[in-house]
Amino acid sequence: MTSTATLQASAAGTRWPARLWGLLITLCIVLFLDGLDVSMVGVALPSIGTELGLGTSTLQWLISGYVLGYGGLLLLGGRTADLLGRRKVFLIALAIFAVASLAGGLVSSGPLLILTRFIKGLAAAFTAPTGLSIITTNFAEGPARNKALSIYTVFGAGGYSMGLVFGGLMTGFGWRWTFLLPVPIALAALAAAAILVPRDKPAEEGGHDLLGALFSTTAMLLLVYTVVSAPEAGWGSARTVGSFAAVLALFVAFVAVENRVRHPLVRLGILRKVSLVRASLVIVAVFGSYATWQFIVTLYMQDTLGWSPLKLAMALLPIGLLVALSSMFSDKLVDRFGTGPIIAVTMVVMSIGYLLFLRLTTDPSYWTIILPAVLLIGIGWIGFPAINIQATSGIDDEEQGLAAGVLQTSMQVGAAIVLAINTAIVTSGGHGDGSPAAMLDTYRPGLIFAGVVAIVGALVALTHFLPKRKTTAPVLDTDDERELAAA
Repeated sequence: MTSTATLQASAAGTRWPARLWGLLITLCIVLFLDGLDVSMVGVALPSIGTELGLGTSTLQWLISGYVLGYGGLLLLGGRTADLLGRRKVFLIALAIFAVASLAGGLVSSGPLLILTRFIKGLAAAFTAPTGLSIITTNFAEGPARNKALSIYTVFGAGGYSMGLVFGGLMTGFGWRWTFLLPVPIALAALAAAAILVPRDKPAEEGGHDLLGALFSTTAMLLLVYTVVSAPEAGWGSARTVGSFAAVLALFVAFVAVENRVRHPLVRLGILRKVSLVRASLVIVAVFGSYATWQFIVTLYMQDTLGWSPLKLAMALLPIGLLVALSSMFSDKLVDRFGTGPIIAVTMVVMSIGYLLFLRLTTDPSYWTIILPAVLLIGIGWIGFPAINIQATSGIDDEEQGLAAGVLQTSMQVGAAIVLAINTAIVTSGGHGDGSPAAMLDTYRPGLIFAGVVAIVGALVALTHFLPKRKTTAPVLDTDDERELAAA
């Protein structure tokens, strides 16, 4: 079996052997499935509700259940890969994902269906950060890693943006196919990963911080649960306030444990890495604003204007196409300009796209109102690979899984919080008489909120250009070194 060191040596340049390409493509396919699963099932919710007799409050847990498992265990997933071995963790988690997908397509009970979604989220919480850390430990930092990460993250964004298209197609055959479609793909990826993912040794030093894992996982799960259930229970209700207080107490306990144990689950010092913190905040803005915008667009276009799922999917298809096309040049942009400028420019463009969409009417012209906004939002996603590159640059190999877990936890949990706040904003205004004009007035504050979140992300990205504070022993990240070299 090829070792990690051998593969990394062969990946020092950007002309890679077939085995290395096979490894990268396998990891990309798994990440594509993670993104696909988030958005594809959303299209099938009405059909699932009709056949199984599930109400709206139950149906939303088919989405929230996945987010609970995914967002709650990402930190544990990344650290577990560092401690137990990336290959072992990746293969086990991918096998669980495939089995849960099959079960989801066969069960006929609402609670069991939600359970399969939760288990799939748990599995994705291990495959996503582990896959990213496999890449960052097998491709040398610089042009090779930038190219690999650009391709990898484009597949993740592409899976999410193409989920509507696949969801519309599969729902035409029956909602169960939205659950069954990932099964053969996941099994094929599992077979390929068993051959292509190199064996690696667990960390020579380190322990299992079980208490820290318990506190962090419980806090994340409770936080996501509280946020997604707050609109129904009420943000000021005793249950919601009590849950937030419990989350705060758990996080305080987690920090106390991490500061005292010999081998912490999360080395808190990693949060002093400015590039990681900036990337984590920006990725919340990217994913949160898009999830919010897509949620509103799906409801308004389908339920109010009567668009079919496939028609809506085709309308938003340019976003997926732009994401796919960006795989051919995003790494070259990073090599030429650095991550900071690319993230800042794409966030500004995405913000403009959301603002243009505020021109939406009850009879919108696709060519003059929808398409221009969709294209700009799609351009915004081109910066997604640069965010991942910025987050993992300068991080030691033994903490790549941790850095990936921090970034993806920010993305999932942050997006859940943004979406929940948006839901509260939209539902607080009522629905008027239910006419298209009244519904548009109801949804417009949510569209404005999506734009505001993107603008905040753009402002965070622009902090890259602020003067750097001088220190006696500066630690430079990749962007800093590139800027000094250019000077």
